Amino acid sequence: MLNLASALTINSISTDAISPGQTSKINIELKNTLDDDVKDVSFSLNLVNLPFTSVGSSEESIEKINEGDEEDFTFSIKAANDIKPGDYQVSYILSYEIRNEQKQRSGSIGITVKADSELSFSVSQDKPIKNQEDKIIFKVINKGFGDAKFVTVKLIPEGFTLLSENEVYIGSIDSDDFETLSFNVIYKTDKPTFSAIIEYKDFDNKKLIKTVNIPLIIYSKEKAIELGLISKNNAPLYAAIIISLILIFILYRVIKRRMRQAKRNKSEQ
Repeated sequence: MLNLASALTINSISTDAISPGQTSKINIELKNTLDDDVKDVSFSLNLVNLPFTSVGSSEESIEKINEGDEEDFTFSIKAANDIKPGDYQVSYILSYEIRNEQKQRSGSIGITVKADSELSFSVSQDKPIKNQEDKIIFKVINKGFGDAKFVTVKLIPEGFTLLSENEVYIGSIDSDDFETLSFNVIYKTDKPTFSAIIEYKDFDNKKLIKTVNIPLIIYSKEKAIELGLISKNNAPLYAAIIISLILIFILYRVIKRRMRQAKRNKSEQ
């Protein structure tokens, strides 16, 4: 008995990986494998409850596919801006007529949504004064749609002594999120550099390495006082004033005592 369900087969399906907010194409190649023509061929995608929209029609049709021939159906879909990266299944319905009998098949097409992580970096300093201890804050920001996984930061001191660990494991930095690290240091030169190696894995578990070199601003103690970063130490001045007042008071008492003694001696003569 002839298996009419196999009269029209899906020869191949090709899809491109798609990123959030972007458009991709789905191409389906149908082949008529029997010695009969098929008519009123329709192929439709079901995007209901999926984070995709059709660019153009989600259904294509052709009047006839002759026996042994092939035909391509191409669709354009757009992923939502907030779609979560991963694998999705888009269902379809294939319908056609053969020998005056209507046939229908259903199935699904796998779509992969990819998202790249995009890391940016910034550095801030608490009190950047030469030969004094300070705290450097290193901020790692993920501006991409994809998460950055297994993130490690390795600091390479240039122009300063590192007082804390030089390698820190962060873990994951989600999309549109950030992490901060702090390093305790003592600056040894006027022009130190924050140099670090950042290693992480992207959506495809591919290992990526980024190098950061950010010049640091260092002030002398005098300049830091002028800018208000630190307060001038007036303790020696205050101590000198107090000692001077004490000495003046003692001198005043001695002089006053001598004046009284002189007055007493004069009255006794």
